[in-house]
Amino acid sequence: MIRVLVVDDDFMVARIHAGYVGRLAGFTVAACAHTGRAAIAAVEEHRPELVLLDIYLPDMSGLDVLKALRGMARPVDVLVITAARDVSTVQAAMRGGAVNYLIKPFTAAALNDRLTQYADTRRRLTALGPEAGQEEVDRLFGASRPTAPARGRTVSGGRAVPGLPKGLSAATCALVAAALRGNGPDLSAAEAAALTGLSRVSARRYLEYLCVTGRAELRPKYGTAGRPEHRYRWTG
Repeated sequence: MIRVLVVDDDFMVARIHAGYVGRLAGFTVAACAHTGRAAIAAVEEHRPELVLLDIYLPDMSGLDVLKALRGMARPVDVLVITAARDVSTVQAAMRGGAVNYLIKPFTAAALNDRLTQYADTRRRLTALGPEAGQEEVDRLFGASRPTAPARGRTVSGGRAVPGLPKGLSAATCALVAAALRGNGPDLSAAEAAALTGLSRVSARRYLEYLCVTGRAELRPKYGTAGRPEHRYRWTG
């Protein structure tokens, strides 16, 4: 069983999240905590494998809790669950080693997907020998990413949404989407790259994917001479 610590300042929300975890096979709730300090103490006491961590806590930021957990002698994995959508917070969580990032509000199915992926990654790691080959590592990192949109899922207008192309990460896609959504009215690939820390080529690939899935649109900006500048606008 994977033991989970649920951390949320709202007692009712923590209870709901704990209910989601408790109904999923292979998982059990070790404890709930409602402050950052209580979360750190609960990790030391209960030694969970996974922490569901909110960012907005009454005594300290969840990012500071994440940093404190990373410094503990016994490692613990962290799945961030928060209403924080700003790119800087997403980046800080990724750099802090969060295994996933789920934005509130979300469905039980969305959390189940992330937890199932986490369990699958743990199983893959356990099955490895003392050394791993590149293909095994690639599969591991692919398994730890959030689920790509299911093939055939429809959006407004009945259009099908394709899955992520090979080589694209859903976590990074969410980062680019947050940058585009929060820095309007539009962005170029170079500006998106500067905001997210990606290369311009990588940022453009994600922006093009967002256009394909209907969440962004390309808006050429024509100057006095030469080719038009490609700018991208969030459509949701």
